[in-house]
Amino acid sequence: MSTSLNDSLIFECETGNYHTFCPISCVAWLYQKIEDSFFLVIGTKTCGYFLQNAMGVMIFAEPRYAMAELEESDISAQLNDYKELKRLCLQIKQDRNPSVIVWIGTCTTEIIKMDLEGMAPKLELELQIPIVVARANGLDYAFTQGEDTVLAAMAHRCPNHKESNKKTSTSKLGSSLLDNFFKSTSTLNNNTIIKKSQQPPLVLFGSIPSTVATQLTMELKKQDIEVAGWLPSQRYAELPTLHEGVFVCGINPFLSRTATTLMRRRKCQLIGAPFPIGPDGTRAWIEKICKVFNKTPKDLEKREALVWEQLEDYVKLLRNKSVFFMGDNLLEISLARFLVKCGMIVYEIGIPYMDKRFQSAELILLEKTCNEMNVPIPRIVEKPDNYNQIQRIRELQPDLAITGLAHANPLEARNITTKWSVEFTFAQIHGFTNARDLLELVTRPLRRNQNLKYLGWSQLVNSQLIQ
Repeated sequence: MSTSLNDSLIFECETGNYHTFCPISCVAWLYQKIEDSFFLVIGTKTCGYFLQNAMGVMIFAEPRYAMAELEESDISAQLNDYKELKRLCLQIKQDRNPSVIVWIGTCTTEIIKMDLEGMAPKLELELQIPIVVARANGLDYAFTQGEDTVLAAMAHRCPNHKESNKKTSTSKLGSSLLDNFFKSTSTLNNNTIIKKSQQPPLVLFGSIPSTVATQLTMELKKQDIEVAGWLPSQRYAELPTLHEGVFVCGINPFLSRTATTLMRRRKCQLIGAPFPIGPDGTRAWIEKICKVFNKTPKDLEKREALVWEQLEDYVKLLRNKSVFFMGDNLLEISLARFLVKCGMIVYEIGIPYMDKRFQSAELILLEKTCNEMNVPIPRIVEKPDNYNQIQRIRELQPDLAITGLAHANPLEARNITTKWSVEFTFAQIHGFTNARDLLELVTRPLRRNQNLKYLGWSQLVNSQLIQ
């Protein structure tokens, strides 16, 4: 089955399995971002083993997460769930005293129908610690959607304008004119332009390291746009104020559930923009925000040109080379668009799931970039069948395949150069400043191959000289 967008982009669906690992892995980066949090994963020993492997050596750094392991007695409903969770949370409060405890529900809690949402408010009153429930289980399409689930749950805990009147002056923007303006329906493709004298609060959502968040905040400040807050914030008490007069914009393409929650539940206005990945994406992201806030972009063209000039040593390694995305972390569209801009040919973009509304601006930019670079628009395969993809890779012989962990070694054994897609999830890839780190990741296997060929040739020449 295939569908098209603007009669140019072709979407296919192979109805294969979801070849990505479990979304509870989001704990690995979220507990570091929200500094005063504690994550309690409620699952079986298998979940614990997975987290230990996903976290790697971080388990020795006393991270703020733990496992509430379900034994056979739990699964057969012989124990009292509330008492067990209360015992664990009391211990967490005594040992760590976090500002918030996040319960991460796994597949097992779904199967045995644990009423986490019902127990959390009662326990919260007893312990006097906020408890946020997020069901980041393996039934989701990709592991990055674990963050999406947690942020959507946290969006409900953000203060509204009534609660924050004493803390911030932004609520003074709620004049009758703005009230009437914001009563219009929130849309994902927000083409609304606001007057220069009216700048409602802007909240950015997506979990990135604080240094990268600061960089993006400063980029917008150069355009005279103030960022009112981030979701998530570094500390739970600093969650941004959300109400009908707030504009929100995402920085990652896998946050469609959070975007929907912000629009429908908190009545925010979503700015539908490409994502700030690569110099081209960062410029388009800033330009769209400037357009909505009726600001004329300052020196963005020069800034982007300077970054591309600094990236030339990496870009020349990628020019005219081909790449194939197998699909893993939902960053595929943004990465493909950036690599096309670098001069690569993208044969196929596999992606486990895609919300076409949330990524509509990114899809339009991908098509525009392909036309500018005079390369074919790649096919986009949702929920790809990896067996079929491997056959296509063997036929196409791309210079690089970006794939999940499961298929990297088998492809390497067949002389296909690979890059783990999960590395892009954990790396700093957003904004102008981090474009070089992004290309460092992409080009590493290609540079490795070049070095191996050079070393092999040198050894051959040396052996002949010795003879």
